[in-house]
Amino acid sequence: MKQNIDFLSSKDLKPIMAFLRDWYGVDHKFDWGWYTAKERLFVISRDIEHIDLRELRVNAAGLYIGEWKNGELRLSLDGSQLFGPLASKNIITISDDELLAWLRGEELTSRWKEQGLVLLKHDNDFAGCGKIKEGKVLNFVPKIRRLMVAHPISHGMEEEHT
Repeated sequence: MKQNIDFLSSKDLKPIMAFLRDWYGVDHKFDWGWYTAKERLFVISRDIEHIDLRELRVNAAGLYIGEWKNGELRLSLDGSQLFGPLASKNIITISDDELLAWLRGEELTSRWKEQGLVLLKHDNDFAGCGKIKEGKVLNFVPKIRRLMVAHPISHGMEEEHT
């Protein structure tokens, strides 16, 4: 990582904020520092400007919120949880079984008419961002964050006694 964080200027941030507003309905002013590393977009407290990073070995800083590419912001799991509660558009609600499949890294069969990026919502939680294309919701959950379970979600706290 660079020893100094170069925050995006208002001019560079403008298309990202316009996308959040126009595509997801997120119309909010954020008091964060935004920066990119290649196409990866991060947010961090602006208080980091008061720390001299030249003497530190920093591998990463801030919260990775998504990938800004070709005028689209594909939100990460954390990004969907950050912006999802503020969003009013392009949100699809998924069932328990769909959530489990999604978190395993599977694509979902689309029953939605929308095309493009969508936020996936289960109850009051956001489970990431997908892209509806050709009748499927493409899954972007990284392999490292996928669940490795074979059984359905249990809503109870049943214990097996032997």
